[in-house]
Amino acid sequence: MSQRPGADWAAPDTDAIGRILDLVRAARVTDGVEALSGHVLDALATTSALQIVEGDDLLGVAVISGDDPAELLVHPDHRGRGIGGRLLDATLARRPRVWAHGDLPAARALAAARDLGAVRMLLQLRRTLAGLPPQPALPDGVRVRTFDPASDLAQFLGVNARAFAWHPEQGRLDDAGMRHEMAQPWFDPAGFFLAVTDEGRDEVGGSDRVLGFHWTKIHEVDPTPVRPGSGEQAAPSGPVGEVYVIAVDPLSPVRRLGEPLTLVGLHHLAGRGRQTVMLYVEGDNPSALALYRRLGFGEWATDVVYADQRS
Repeated sequence: MSQRPGADWAAPDTDAIGRILDLVRAARVTDGVEALSGHVLDALATTSALQIVEGDDLLGVAVISGDDPAELLVHPDHRGRGIGGRLLDATLARRPRVWAHGDLPAARALAAARDLGAVRMLLQLRRTLAGLPPQPALPDGVRVRTFDPASDLAQFLGVNARAFAWHPEQGRLDDAGMRHEMAQPWFDPAGFFLAVTDEGRDEVGGSDRVLGFHWTKIHEVDPTPVRPGSGEQAAPSGPVGEVYVIAVDPLSPVRRLGEPLTLVGLHHLAGRGRQTVMLYVEGDNPSALALYRRLGFGEWATDVVYADQRS
């Protein structure tokens, strides 16, 4: 068992990317969860990766992308051989924080063995789209329309930056990143809703002022069709809707827009024939959790960032 020559924390080449993607698919079937984040998968060619191979087989891989926590996985057929510990030790020497998607028992055990503690929890919530509450009336002077990429980009980015100034991923979305998102095959402005008002539009430019947004997404294949760690085999299924990003501008003069914006998107997804909707929310965001639970969402999966908390 060895590291592939020249691949010690190097950007993977085309062949290696293919093997990593195969490994991710194999782990998804066994674990019911994507072991590497979507943005990491999209940028594998520019990540720093450590591969452990045996012959021509990729047994496990750890990846570091930008300043994010590291991510790693071991092939289901080669677990229990110390590969995960080897990858984790090499990773912690370079990056003190590591994602555990699905927070599976093996990941928790490995974290405990290294005296790592949970420093961030990202919850996936779900509900069926049957029996949705009716859409409430919008506050006076507020209407909802869909996103226009040609005229709304700057306003949207401003609202997003203010609303997610605290968030390590969403808060760094910039013009280039948004244009990359809009170029993805799943992007659909018809499922991207803005709460707007005519008041104050001269101050921000454009035809109206954006107070908040609900950006929905449709996954053609469900990324987590079974509860991670349930022991069920995760066959491909889908599609499934997602509350991809939702926020209200902290500077908005109109409050209580979160619930009507959420329901606008949920009714849209139901109208597109989706039966289930998912979303991600930080475990320490009580106001968002209260809203989603009030609307009938329940916990489905948990992703955890582990870190060495010893002084």
